[in-house]
Amino acid sequence: MEYRDRQKKLRGLLNENRLDALLVTHLPNVRYLCGFTGSSGALILTEDRSVFFSDGRYIAQAKEEVHNARVVIGRKAALLSAAEWLVAHRASLRSSRKPGLTVGIEGEHLTVSARSKLAKVLGPRIRLKEAPPLIEQARSVKDTQEIRLVRAAVRMGADLFPALLKNIRPGIEENEVAAELEYAARRAGAEQMSFPTIIASGKRSASPHGVASQAKISANGFVVCDFGVILAGYCSDMTRTVHVGKPSREARIAYEAVREAQEAAVEVVRAGASVSAVDGAARKLLNKHGLGKNFTHSTGHGVGLEIHEAPRIAAGQTDTLQAGMVITIEPGVYIPQKFGVRIEDMVLVTETGCEVLTPTTKELITL
Repeated sequence: MEYRDRQKKLRGLLNENRLDALLVTHLPNVRYLCGFTGSSGALILTEDRSVFFSDGRYIAQAKEEVHNARVVIGRKAALLSAAEWLVAHRASLRSSRKPGLTVGIEGEHLTVSARSKLAKVLGPRIRLKEAPPLIEQARSVKDTQEIRLVRAAVRMGADLFPALLKNIRPGIEENEVAAELEYAARRAGAEQMSFPTIIASGKRSASPHGVASQAKISANGFVVCDFGVILAGYCSDMTRTVHVGKPSREARIAYEAVREAQEAAVEVVRAGASVSAVDGAARKLLNKHGLGKNFTHSTGHGVGLEIHEAPRIAAGQTDTLQAGMVITIEPGVYIPQKFGVRIEDMVLVTETGCEVLTPTTKELITL
């Protein structure tokens, strides 16, 4: 990974945002910038230094994983060790443009309690300032190596789908279907699932986030299968909706409407397109079929080190797609007490259009 280049790019934004240092505590951001994968770590970036902090559990791991940063192993929590380091080095870090020291923090990822403890250690001469989502913005555009890792995770997820279908049958619990899938994913080399597996059948398919339960697969109805794997830190995400038994005319119409909406949204994806336009394309098709009111969530989201990243593909969002972004396109229709349908692909944004990474058919599969 290009950790040095990532840090250099971020350093260039410190002065622009009137920051003397940036304290990175959100672990996916720490990993992105220096490679550390453990559960306790913090990174300080200044205009000329990178310092990583952790505790004694991670002496060997930090030595092996952390790149382009000095490693400090303390006896306290990483956040407090970082705060004490800032106090000790305040004079050398202070900008000539003003007295005191301004340290950027990740407001969305720091609890009120943690901020209070941090401020207490830092004292009045070090000012905390909520920084813009600088790292998240950088992470939204994947480099060549990241795209390769995402492709591998997508492929692994897709390869698991045929075996998943063999386990879907009337009377089996949703939990059992999910368990077999997750066991197969581990055997295939996945680090873990990207999120709690969704296997939602029958009337439960009308719940967009109907995680697998003790409910049994019905003899006739849709089954929404939404899952993903993590491979080398990068997530995949796919949804296919299958039908057990012979689908009704209403079910077929709804399924085809969702498929058309999904494909219409994919057609809009390209560098320079607005995320709201992508979302609007899916909604336009569903409105045409009289199902717009039954589409109750956004059309998609970015995927990478986290399952939900920037950008958000939704109405009212102002982001513009850039080449190298990896997003999901996942419209759905949910009719309470009847059924739900969702189809989701991961898509790579290119200069001239996009590449659908998910290779699995979107034709209605009946079991």
